[in-house]
Amino acid sequence: MKIRNLFLLAASVLLIGRAACAVTDDASTQLKSWIDEVIAASNHSKDRETLRINESPILERSINFTIMTRRAVGPGWRQFTPEQQQEATKLFSTLIIRTYVAKITPGEIPSITLKSGNSPSPGHVEVPTSLLYKGSHYDVTYRLEFTDGWHITDVVIEGVSLIANYRTQFEAEFQQGGATAVLKALNHSVESKE
Repeated sequence: MKIRNLFLLAASVLLIGRAACAVTDDASTQLKSWIDEVIAASNHSKDRETLRINESPILERSINFTIMTRRAVGPGWRQFTPEQQQEATKLFSTLIIRTYVAKITPGEIPSITLKSGNSPSPGHVEVPTSLLYKGSHYDVTYRLEFTDGWHITDVVIEGVSLIANYRTQFEAEFQQGGATAVLKALNHSVESKE
């Protein structure tokens, strides 16, 4: 009986391990597809405005900005009205896209190597990458979640989480003036990227 139980346990662990690998591979494949699309859009863009127009739909499809915004705002998110949440998400997505486009030179193609991903919990995958751009090397980890398909919900660059970075700023704004102060800060940040 003990041998049978050990065998069943070993088989369960193996099946769970295989399922986790399949999930990780699926998320990594989706991420690679988006990266290829972004690179192709950059390669076909003659200036930053064209780059923004070409890349915005790809980024909007690949990133779950609702989750990102909620996490960046932090606990204060629950005190936003639904209209304020919608406005914050729209502003935050515009800010992220403009910030990204401002750092990219149209036609300059980065070299990106995807490494083996891991699944820290069900429905979550982290895919580390090595990025070489304009002679500089960066370690970038993409955090993806399964929400109606895989979507990026955070990006960690050189050990710094995009969400955690913004959360520090937004929590301070919220403490000073609630949702109105956060929206004002977001508006200001978006305008500064124009």
